[in-house]
Amino acid sequence: MSEEVTAVIEEYLEGIYRLQERDGVARTSEIVKLLQVVPGTVTNTVERLERESLVTHDPYKGVKLTEKGRKIALQVIRKHRLSERLLTDILHVEWEKVHEVACGFEHGIINDIDKNLEKALGHPTTCPHGNPIPTKCGGVIEEKSQPLTDLNPQERGIIVKIIEEKHALLQHLATLGLMPEISIEVVEKAPSNGPITIKVDGNSHSLSYRVASIIMVKKRS
Repeated sequence: MSEEVTAVIEEYLEGIYRLQERDGVARTSEIVKLLQVVPGTVTNTVERLERESLVTHDPYKGVKLTEKGRKIALQVIRKHRLSERLLTDILHVEWEKVHEVACGFEHGIINDIDKNLEKALGHPTTCPHGNPIPTKCGGVIEEKSQPLTDLNPQERGIIVKIIEEKHALLQHLATLGLMPEISIEVVEKAPSNGPITIKVDGNSHSLSYRVASIIMVKKRS
């Protein structure tokens, strides 16, 4: 594989991992949306990944990583999330911008350099958005959490992580003060997956069910 193709394959494996973690499987339509490429390109690349034994593809269910593919995906995600920490902790780049920038950094970090980066950053366990940084051996240590949508009115929680890292979404959440380790309380839930009203630092905000579903929290008593 050429260096360019390797970077593309890394992007696909990383994206499939994220979708599989969220939905249990990566549907090709979701890969198209996540990577912002045309369906034909996804079809061709997925076929190539399957030939390389990196994924399995069931046309009626979706795409899943093989153990070989998962190992590569975790290596990429480790470099990506360490890059995000470098950007926020050392270079002071805004929280909502680091995901896109780190997408370029991750492919330039050669093997073993990530260990030096991890040490220089003080061995962080999560990215700035609260998602776990895989260990060098591929371990993933997750703090137990549940979607904000699972909380009922008058229940409180602490934000653990934001599982979707699009710039506009993160920027919106930042303006509301919704970041990891922030305490929140559910005030009201509209029926039929309608908006959810929450209180943060004494201020009330309304979130769509979709946005609330990607905010993971641990419940407080």
